[in-house]
Amino acid sequence: MAQVLLIEDDPAIRSALIRGLTERGHAVDSAAAALPGLESAVTNRPDLVVLDLGLPDLDGTTILRMLRGASRVPVIVATARDDEAEIVAVLDAGADDYLVKPFSAAQLDARIRAVLRRSGDTAADQAVVVGGLRVDPRSREASLDGIALDLTPREFSLLHYLAARAGRVVSKRELLTEVWQLPYGGADKTVDVHLSWLRRKLGETAQEPRYLHALRGVGVRISAPQG
Repeated sequence: MAQVLLIEDDPAIRSALIRGLTERGHAVDSAAAALPGLESAVTNRPDLVVLDLGLPDLDGTTILRMLRGASRVPVIVATARDDEAEIVAVLDAGADDYLVKPFSAAQLDARIRAVLRRSGDTAADQAVVVGGLRVDPRSREASLDGIALDLTPREFSLLHYLAARAGRVVSKRELLTEVWQLPYGGADKTVDVHLSWLRRKLGETAQEPRYLHALRGVGVRISAPQG
């Protein structure tokens, strides 16, 4: 499952794509204009952006260039424009793929998975640093303030998944799907137990968190300690 940001001004298309992508396991945020979409992309750090070009406040190509100046998030341009010169210009501006309307949610889902596979060849292998925490997926080693952490394979996978999405609230459903490869169905206690073990190894508690912050009924977020 991916965290997808959909920037699309047509409410009917936006609703249909949100429904279709959600049914296929993605978590979808949306924006109806370019500037709110750019703000969401920078603040919430989605895994991928689906961007319409014909937006009411700014042209999508302009917002694509602005986004590329602030983030390396993969972008799929989804638009009714099918002019070859414009397709080339958009790809040159930093888009990872280009999809011409009309298209189905199934086709968009396939493009999302393909783009994430390509981008994951490099990004997913990079060590992640959050404050004094360093998580290296290649060696499967993690350290806190330079001291190695003794983690089980599951604890490492959980920590890496959260650290790679630092600052973003991740739901228990997403963790069960992506870390445990399980369907969601009341097994969230599994997540709670592993988070408790992980907190202990990070030297914190749920009452006095430093890195792992739980939002009741929503999920958990990892972020660097303040101050």
